[in-house]
Amino acid sequence: MTIAQKRPASPRLSNSFISSLKKQFPDLIPPTIALTIFLVLWQLFAWTPGATLPGPIQVIQDTWILIFWPFYDRGGLDKGLFWQILASLQRVAISYTLAAIVGIGLGILIGVNKTMSKALDPIFQLLRTVPPLAWVPISLAALRQNEPAALFVIFITAIWPILINTAVGVTQIPQDYNNVAKVLQLSRKEYFTNILIPAALPYIFTGLRIAIGLAWLAIIAAEIVMSGIVGIGFFIWDAYQNNNVSEVILALVYIGVVGLLLDKAMGWLQNKILPAEQK
Repeated sequence: MTIAQKRPASPRLSNSFISSLKKQFPDLIPPTIALTIFLVLWQLFAWTPGATLPGPIQVIQDTWILIFWPFYDRGGLDKGLFWQILASLQRVAISYTLAAIVGIGLGILIGVNKTMSKALDPIFQLLRTVPPLAWVPISLAALRQNEPAALFVIFITAIWPILINTAVGVTQIPQDYNNVAKVLQLSRKEYFTNILIPAALPYIFTGLRIAIGLAWLAIIAAEIVMSGIVGIGFFIWDAYQNNNVSEVILALVYIGVVGLLLDKAMGWLQNKILPAEQK
């Protein structure tokens, strides 16, 4: 009687994973060592007499519930860190999208129209230097509600790098491209889609990548001073008011991780869309 034997699994998947891990391993060693040294120094500093900030061990001990149960929801503002970060990301997504649309549109306008550029550039240069926190009282006075005021603070903070980089990208289009467009008698639509946008795209993505970081910074600042809304910024301020320093530190770690992921996601999108010669 012939006994059917189970065929061994193909080693291709495991071999490819191991080879990929070996390639990435040299790049993982330096940041791992640096992070370990940082945590050790932080812990040693926390053990020194008179230290007021908790070390990493105490932070984990004080916040293990928040770490392992980020999805809890007890209603109102008492929510886990997942929901706090999600609420902040939703605000960033709305305002960042509006900032991208308006910023790219205005950037193209002032890039192709020198008169508009001369008229609006002083205003833009003045407004872009205003810190995000300075917009909070103005937005609250104008909009009267925390939620739209927070959205406006993100929008007004994120729009400037998009607008300015787009305008610079349009003005940096080689004159040869414009001459070719004139020779071929391209329509305005064909010029925008085939010459202007592709040529300015690297500058546009530079502005978008800078703006996503500024938008994330702005929402944190806005939520800290705007009480009564769910968000990671308000979570930090509420934890500080209740003297929960470990929760503040944990939230800062989450903020940094999310900011890093947003930047990496925008970089990945840039590499996927831009042609190889423009990267």
